[in-house]
Amino acid sequence: MMQNQTPKPVLRLGLPKGSLQDATLDKMAKAGFHISVSSRSYIPYVDDEELEIRLIRAQEISRYVEHGYLDAGITGYDWIVENGSRVHEVGEFIFSKATRQPTRWVLCVPEDSPVRSVRDLEGKRIATEVVNITRRYLRRHKVRAEVEFSWGATEVKAHELVDAIVEVTETGSSLRANKLRIVDTLLTSTPRLVANHDAWRDPWKRGKIERLALLLRGALEAETKVGLKMNVPEPRLPALLESLPALRNPTVSHLSQPGWVAVETVIDEHIVRDLIPRLKAAGAEGIIEYPLNKVVY
Repeated sequence: MMQNQTPKPVLRLGLPKGSLQDATLDKMAKAGFHISVSSRSYIPYVDDEELEIRLIRAQEISRYVEHGYLDAGITGYDWIVENGSRVHEVGEFIFSKATRQPTRWVLCVPEDSPVRSVRDLEGKRIATEVVNITRRYLRRHKVRAEVEFSWGATEVKAHELVDAIVEVTETGSSLRANKLRIVDTLLTSTPRLVANHDAWRDPWKRGKIERLALLLRGALEAETKVGLKMNVPEPRLPALLESLPALRNPTVSHLSQPGWVAVETVIDEHIVRDLIPRLKAAGAEGIIEYPLNKVVY
């Protein structure tokens, strides 16, 4: 007689489809979760039996998490605000499709527009994908204007169809290329890992989400840092450490060769080019720089 087996617990995780998809899958891979996307299935493969991945538009993820169709998901703070979703925010993760800068939703007009502030838009028409955020912004400034949903090509509409747009940008280069001028910033947004409130109260699901967040943070932290190893004559070690405040709390170990120690540390990548010549001048030898997969504090 066969016994009923308890089904293995699974966490259903939503990841953003579209412009953030490649960046998100890359970060997940660095965190240790390798995901394969097939054009024949909307359910990607992930090398973790405790995870089910769904690729969904970032605009929709917070709603599906709120209503429990997903246990957790990664989406922009902007879409949480736009949807008014009641979800538990697990953490902020600074990455994007182009840079590590946050994205901004900005009010824009053509360069030759007479509009200089939001108050100049009284009675005008604005096109945007974030209708709710824009309407709340207008209410705060006591401006009455028509806000219409834009299905795309919003930058083009600013010159002929509407008086202003609210559009997302990271660097502003696309806006400048379309001869648009930023009037104001409505919202700054970064990707967030959010959880359904019931899922967060479930001990197993919460533990799984927290482990995922830990590994993602470690992967993101490692992107801006490198490891350094070097050998130093023991008499020169104090002077080397004193002259290089970047080397805080390094690992120091004795080598089999008397009078020498090995020093290993993790530092910000952007200072390495200045640091290595200083290390060499301070007496270090056999200096090795290596990339890191994760840095967990």
